[in-house]
Amino acid sequence: MSASQPCEDFLEFQESIKKLRAVDDNIIYTLNTSLPTESFKGQVNCEKVCTNLFNQLKEVHRKRENKINDCILISAESLKQLRELRDNSPDDVEIDKKFKSEQRKLRLLQSEVNVEDIVNERSLEPHDGLLIKFSYFKF
Repeated sequence: MSASQPCEDFLEFQESIKKLRAVDDNIIYTLNTSLPTESFKGQVNCEKVCTNLFNQLKEVHRKRENKINDCILISAESLKQLRELRDNSPDDVEIDKKFKSEQRKLRLLQSEVNVEDIVNERSLEPHDGLLIKFSYFKF
């Protein structure tokens, strides 16, 4: 496991995802500071600003999705191994504790997929609204 993928500790995983969500959390502020008012509209290429921001959002969404899915796969594999150990040693309390702990972690990781879908949708709403307002893209 590399330092860039903290899947063993769920709190560390959540912290890394939280850092990656900073762009989404500040989307309104970023849009307000990046796009000009009507009087300065001609001085900034709004289409380029919107496109860059959209690409930035998509990239961070992709990184988070990959991180979540990688951690789910790692946890599922660990759970599979623990299940085999548990089946071979049904009286081992430590293995049973690790198995149940890994099950909980896998459920939490899977719930992050739903959270991610909501975060992605909400962070793109203001961006899409401004694209329509500035009529850069034909829908």
